[in-house]
Amino acid sequence: MKIAITGLGNSGKTTIFNALTGLNLETTSYATVATEPHTGVVKVPDARIERLVGIYRPKKTTYAAVEYVDYMGLTKGDMDQNRKVFDLIRDADAVVHVIRCFQDEGIVHPLGNIDPKRDAETVELEMIYGDLELVDKRLERMEQGLKRGKKPDEAEKKLLLKCKEALEAERPLRAVAFTDDEQKAMSHLQFMSIKPEVVLLNVGESAINADATASLVTAIKGLFKGDQVTVMSLCGKIEMEIAQMPGDDAAAFLEDLGIKEPALNKLINVSYQLLGLISFLTSGEDEVRAWTIRKGMNAQKAAGRIHSDIERGFIRAEVVSYDDFIGHGGSMSAARDKGLLRLEGKTYEVRDGDIINFRFNV
Repeated sequence: MKIAITGLGNSGKTTIFNALTGLNLETTSYATVATEPHTGVVKVPDARIERLVGIYRPKKTTYAAVEYVDYMGLTKGDMDQNRKVFDLIRDADAVVHVIRCFQDEGIVHPLGNIDPKRDAETVELEMIYGDLELVDKRLERMEQGLKRGKKPDEAEKKLLLKCKEALEAERPLRAVAFTDDEQKAMSHLQFMSIKPEVVLLNVGESAINADATASLVTAIKGLFKGDQVTVMSLCGKIEMEIAQMPGDDAAAFLEDLGIKEPALNKLINVSYQLLGLISFLTSGEDEVRAWTIRKGMNAQKAAGRIHSDIERGFIRAEVVSYDDFIGHGGSMSAARDKGLLRLEGKTYEVRDGDIINFRFNV
């Protein structure tokens, strides 16, 4: 799963990317336009995995992972430049939209001053205009095809006109009600304004736990409609410093700041959830592992995430919830004795945190 980090120039996108990935890409005091995308794979923090590792002491530990991509910022009104960024966003499954809220006279703001509400609306509108351009081009090609005697797909044309109406009213497509059939029909178009989005307010160190920051989060939430957008805040500079510290030093630093864990942990988990993803777990002395699946996936399909042979030869899934397992001393035999270890069939809907052993025969 791929998540694009976007926003206006000098909003702190690369700082956030460095904090997430542990890389140390150069950050500049001016907006850059000549650059290549950078990609990093990030572990999804999961206390359940850590607890299981403590029980099994496995040879190998594997967390779920999400891929983040960093690129240059969007530029207000510059469609030619923005198309390069749009290509990246269209190819992603979700967006982290970074908004600058920190003051720093040494870092130029492309619009002249700090105004989080304006910047949020600006980036949202640029993606809306990018989607509208795509719709107009497809409708134009339909008209050209009609002149050559090619009959257009009326269902697609109707859907495009529905999208056009919303986009011309400056409404993102995630705020429009589409049927399941319409969503399937438009999936190949890779619209940007329909993608799940984390709006990330990048604040200064003094604003981390400030009431003003909480009020700003609430105000920005009011700009976005739908449950596919989450608004949160963090200090990118501090998070990058924490990511580059040894474990003990990072823990002490967090304690000094009055923070329980890095805000990035929340960002990663929110990203994961917005994508509609959950994890089931496998555990043993060889490996403890989190496996990523779509919410609602059945047991047989989930088995295929481990190996196609297990899906093909699926017999049963031995399932115990993580909470039940830990609640009975982290013992599989105790869970079995209490009737908490269940045998489930192909159609069982796997739940987040299920610990599963698949029975199969090929």
